[in-house]
Amino acid sequence: MTATVTRVALCTLDDLPTGLGRAFEVGGRSLAVFRGREGEVFAVDGKCPHKGGPLADGMLIGSQIVCPLHAFRFDGRSGACDQDSVCATGAYPVDVSNGQVFITVPQS
Repeated sequence: MTATVTRVALCTLDDLPTGLGRAFEVGGRSLAVFRGREGEVFAVDGKCPHKGGPLADGMLIGSQIVCPLHAFRFDGRSGACDQDSVCATGAYPVDVSNGQVFITVPQS
């Protein structure tokens, strides 16, 4: 069975501060969205799977999102964690078109 996904307009690129996170709710999901120095945008689940830290309060280093509670790092593209004992977080496809940021999320 194929999962149904929805592409949603999230904000403008200018609404995202470079290197810092911003929290969004999309389809009942809490998300943390980051804009890198090169303009790439990353979206992951809003809570760290380690201790539930608010990932949007973290920062972006390269393509890694740093949890504000314990400095665990999650790859913005895949959600993979840099700590072997911690599960990955969800990562979501993001695209930017004409200055508008779109995210694709599974439908609830």
